[in-house]
Amino acid sequence: MLANRLAGYTQALCYDDLPGDVVHEVKRRMLDSLACAFGAWSAAPCRIARQVAQSARIPGGATLWGTTHKTLPELATFANGALVRYLDFNDTYLSKEPAHPSDNLSAILAAGETSHASGKRVIQAIALAYEIQCRLCDAAALRPRGWDHVTYGSISSTLGVAKTMKLTEAQTTQAINLAAVANVALRQTRVGDMSMWKACAFSNAARNGMFAALLAQRGLTGPAPIFEGEKGFMKLISGPFELPVLGGERTLGDKAVPFKMLDTYIKHFPVEYHAQTAVEAALSLRAELIDAEGPQAHERLTEIEIGSYDVAIEIIGRDPEKWQPTTRETADHSLPYCVAAALLDGRVALHSFDPKRLRDPALHELMKKVRVVDQPEFVGRYPAAMPTRVTVRTTTGKAYVKQVDIPLGHPGHPMSDRDVHF
Repeated sequence: MLANRLAGYTQALCYDDLPGDVVHEVKRRMLDSLACAFGAWSAAPCRIARQVAQSARIPGGATLWGTTHKTLPELATFANGALVRYLDFNDTYLSKEPAHPSDNLSAILAAGETSHASGKRVIQAIALAYEIQCRLCDAAALRPRGWDHVTYGSISSTLGVAKTMKLTEAQTTQAINLAAVANVALRQTRVGDMSMWKACAFSNAARNGMFAALLAQRGLTGPAPIFEGEKGFMKLISGPFELPVLGGERTLGDKAVPFKMLDTYIKHFPVEYHAQTAVEAALSLRAELIDAEGPQAHERLTEIEIGSYDVAIEIIGRDPEKWQPTTRETADHSLPYCVAAALLDGRVALHSFDPKRLRDPALHELMKKVRVVDQPEFVGRYPAAMPTRVTVRTTTGKAYVKQVDIPLGHPGHPMSDRDVHF
């Protein structure tokens, strides 16, 4: 049974199984995630989550980041996780199902604090959570069935917490059963005009993963077999799948399998990951336009064509709301908005999604000139590449074209430590 296999893997993984580059990458992701968190400190959903968490004060509990307040670990997981996720700037993994694996961190760090875990134990728990979530994303897509990717997050967070708190293998199995049975999330979170919940969806899954581990630690059991059962996860949610050999395990050739941590992506811009190449292409085009036609070249644009691939178009280039975003959550998931902002401003940063910027008439006029088209030659290139071709045409009759295949931060074009720091 898959739950037993995952529990056994969780129990067996140790710090010495982690190569040096994996450990280094964990540290980079912690730095990246904490920077995202503190950048989101004043955001409305983060304030609300923090206020709710502050309603409980628990000596020896988990700290709400940026305060001295200690609360229930599951409430700290929710509030701190919303901070990491809000700016849409934390890391990404793209496969059959997309994910933001650093969303697991808030649960693991809360568990580490309350259980007085060592730094090494926390590091191995983070690598473990990344491994499980990414392998599940490789195994089966949830989005076409109407479920959100955070459905896998309750399972990966549970295992990260179980590792951190030293649950037994039997307790870990029950924690998986409890987490998977009760935490199936609707994809409506990411369709149309998006709400504050986008920042909270995974932190809620992680909160529930923490709660499942705490219950299992005290002896509560869950339904089994949770994946293969008659009314289980595979029958109703994911469809049948098999999980391959996991990171650190040995193949028949006695070669250790690489960890998925190394295949995840750090973001260069605070936008949905499928927009990264589009923003890079638009910024390059803007520089070319200004050189050729002067600083007000954007006023002479007659058409902006964004050529992309099916997954990107489905997620950030299809819904009518993407041409009329009224919230940050919708704007940073909008190909038209991100490209128009890049062409107009010459950069895409946190302030690009401020309320005043969202209402800018010049930006909305530019978005009206955007059309998103499917590029047949891009079929099959995702996720190894994420090609986007931006073409702009001007009143002078000229066309300017720029294509970017792999964005900075992708494993095929990794960021240096300096890039991450600054």
